[in-house]
Amino acid sequence: MTDDRAAHHAEMAARLERTRRAESARAAELLRGFVADATAAGISPEPLTARTDSGRARVRTGLNGWYLKRDRSVAVDGEARFYVLRTPDSLRARLRGAVVEPSDPPLELGRGARDGESMPMADAIANRLAAGNDF
Repeated sequence: MTDDRAAHHAEMAARLERTRRAESARAAELLRGFVADATAAGISPEPLTARTDSGRARVRTGLNGWYLKRDRSVAVDGEARFYVLRTPDSLRARLRGAVVEPSDPPLELGRGARDGESMPMADAIANRLAAGNDF
């Protein structure tokens, strides 16, 4: 690869990363607003579980928060940290629970998923708030 092409690819990668970080910062702000609104509305956080990669089981995580999608695949905790609730399938996870690390929130949940499975973060938050404690 020539130096010009390498520089071009490096600049494209840097531009994509800047865009991803800016979108994540906007999504994080939405999540902070959600936590404040949910708390003010009396919507109770609940223990969060993660689905194993096989899809056959849900395991404890030790986290409390609010699911953002009805399929319980993503959630936010009381400190507005975003979680994708997936974990490797293991006996240890089933017995002791899983450690799920927070990740950078996207502006669109499920981007790149099958049709009908993606949803703007703002819509997911509005749906969750509207459902109250009956989600």
